Amino acid sequence: MAFSADELRVLRRALAIALHPAPLQDEDVREALHLAEAVDEAVREAGRLRAFLLDDLARYREALPGSLSGYLGLLQDALAAGYDPAADDLAALRALRHNPRAAGLLARCQTLAERSVRARLARVSQATATPTPSTAPRARLLALPGGRAAADEPKPTPPAPAERPVPKPSEVFPPRRRPVPPPPPEERAAG
Repeated sequence: MAFSADELRVLRRALAIALHPAPLQDEDVREALHLAEAVDEAVREAGRLRAFLLDDLARYREALPGSLSGYLGLLQDALAAGYDPAADDLAALRALRHNPRAAGLLARCQTLAERSVRARLARVSQATATPTPSTAPRARLLALPGGRAAADEPKPTPPAPAERPVPKPSEVFPPRRRPVPPPPPEERAAG
């Protein structure tokens, strides 16, 4: 991700304010919020691009062996972008290992898959151990608006709710009315 000179200026100012709290001007707040929106959009776009790449990779994998060169190229691009090869990728590469390029990718993918499995196992074992401060959830940054100084201000206490009496069961559930029995048949005919 690349930042323009103006975006770097805004980022530098926001970081300085986060480290040394000071009152913010409205213009600074607007610029920082605009930069945050731009970064969020870039992250969403990267996610969409990654999803497209992975869908394309799956389509090429399903069309193997006819799409060998396209699949190997897409797989290399995906691995360069941080993709952990799936079991389907390993199976496809094993079937194609007669190709020297596929054999090289198979060795690389097996190494990456093994590393990924070890990392997941380490995370699981850390999660089951007693939590340490490093695994605690991160606190929200209070840089905008007002920074840390705004967090130190006492919060106004909400007014106490008016005491309402607890309703009686008969008020909540009114008594059921007994059904009126129908008149005897001789009274119906006379009427």
